Amino acid sequence: MDASALHTLDFALRAGLVTLMLFVAAVLWRDARSPAYKPGALVALGVAAYALQSASGFSSWPPLWRAPVAMLSTGNAVMFWLFARSLFDDDFRWHPLHGLAWALLAGLALVMCVFGPRLWLGLAITLATLGFALLAVAQTLASWRADLVERRRRLRVFIVGAGTLYTVVQVAQRLGSAEPAGPVAALADMAMLSVIAGVVSWRLIGVPADGVLGSARVPPAPAADARPEPGAISEPPVDPALITALECLMTEQRVYREEGLTIARLAERLGVPEYKLRRAINQGLGYRNFNVFLNRYRLDEAKAALADPAQAPVPVLTIALDAGFQSLGPFNRAFKAATGQTPTEFRKAALA
Repeated sequence: MDASALHTLDFALRAGLVTLMLFVAAVLWRDARSPAYKPGALVALGVAAYALQSASGFSSWPPLWRAPVAMLSTGNAVMFWLFARSLFDDDFRWHPLHGLAWALLAGLALVMCVFGPRLWLGLAITLATLGFALLAVAQTLASWRADLVERRRRLRVFIVGAGTLYTVVQVAQRLGSAEPAGPVAALADMAMLSVIAGVVSWRLIGVPADGVLGSARVPPAPAADARPEPGAISEPPVDPALITALECLMTEQRVYREEGLTIARLAERLGVPEYKLRRAINQGLGYRNFNVFLNRYRLDEAKAALADPAQAPVPVLTIALDAGFQSLGPFNRAFKAATGQTPTEFRKAALA
């Protein structure tokens, strides 16, 4: 393929990717129904900026145009990490330090635009990009076992595999050569990025997103006479006997107290495949995360103990450990999130 054809194909890929990412950003920002939508919109903007920044001739752009594009592109490493956190952590909340991290990394790009390329600046940006990519992968894997949403679990696999491969290739290229990528390498880069962006975009906005994005609890089950939407994938109904057996284990045998209880061990106790138990807890009981499901029972027991006058002398730590929490910190955070009070404040109000 001659240079002219390579240039034309590269331009077409970049134009298509920029158009797609701007469209995705607009849709996600407009429909900000969950914490993951806005980070997703900003990641899409960052990908569009990268497609422009990595194009040949970008360095000849006027500085006032080049600087914001470079900042969006470089700071996208932070936004991708935040996107992974918000997508796979139902309790994710924005923090001012997140904005500071983005500003610091984007600031390095601004310095490079103003003062020209510097070896130490390029190395710092490359290492920071790799660091935030690894944080995103760690976040994606951290709660893999506890995630009950099957479509979201499959999306994790794609993001971990494709995202890690793309990042490793990019970092290796930057560290291995100080020269800009050749036309073939640049075209391959755009092709790989377009495929990844296209798949993730389709998963986020091209299919019903209730199973991927949403609140910590799924919507109520539809009425028995409700008709499925055209093109919807029907799933077998949840076995009521499994729900009954599960509730028996949790309320009568109090298995939630067991240290290190996993969904695999619970499925073994019930004698069912793990995927069936996941679907039962997710679709039958409305939970998206296994730990949140367990904490419901632990917190109910802890609240009953804290409100019991006979247990007034019992330390809060003892109550937390008896209910199945491994330490006081996670118990206090879960209790405050569920009740709006600390355990001590709850006890004082209950016993007043």
